[in-house]
Amino acid sequence: MNIVVCVKYVPDAQAERTFSESDKTTDREHVDGLLSELDEYAVEEALKIVEAGDGEVTVLTVGPDGAADAIKKALQMGAHKGVHVNDDAIHGSDAVGTSTILAAAIEKIGAESSVDLVMTGMASTDGTMGVVPAMLAERLGLPAVTFASELTVEGDTATIRRDNDASTQTITATLPALVSVTDQINEPRYPSFKGIMAAKKKPVQQWSLADIGVDAGDVGLDAAWTKVEAFAARPPRSQGQIVSDEGDGGQKLAAFLGEHKFV
Repeated sequence: MNIVVCVKYVPDAQAERTFSESDKTTDREHVDGLLSELDEYAVEEALKIVEAGDGEVTVLTVGPDGAADAIKKALQMGAHKGVHVNDDAIHGSDAVGTSTILAAAIEKIGAESSVDLVMTGMASTDGTMGVVPAMLAERLGLPAVTFASELTVEGDTATIRRDNDASTQTITATLPALVSVTDQINEPRYPSFKGIMAAKKKPVQQWSLADIGVDAGDVGLDAAWTKVEAFAARPPRSQGQIVSDEGDGGQKLAAFLGEHKFV
């Protein structure tokens, strides 16, 4: 079972995030980054599948030099090797461009060793769009089995449980397939000291757009379907209104809620 897990290097959600003044793209240089938390669940699930049988897990990321840290974390968790697509022309790519690059990279990986399963998180923690898995499956011609709260792989069949507000669904697909997972599926492991040391010797390939056969003009900011037109810092929170209760606090509260159309 050969599994490719797509991961993303994202700005730390706890940091002060902003956009670049020059081109209005996400500022990734002046803020600490890390492996997207939602992608850790995909890495963990892939490792569990391989550990229960055989095969290997390849982690794939697209991004600048710092994105190598996302691969490093996944390798420390137990993934076997990594691929980093790094090219200046990628800067500013939207979901459409990102899915184009990921698909081409997975096809190149598959040319060397057939890929049985492609796995992703349900969304990235910086963009939170959640559309790349479906776009990627379409480009690869794979069935998309998304938002898995539980995943079982038996033979050439992947079966997931998808939970939502109205129902629980059981969905199956024949491999090869793409599966995206939610944060309900498992509890990602922490890298052990042994895993951290072993990761230093694991192979990581770095590819350019030319290496995977993608035209630079088809991706990047100029080719993006969506762009940020303007941005502004969130205004500071104003001090709350204090209402003295002199026996009519309930009436004042009801009036406030009604005035602001909360009730």
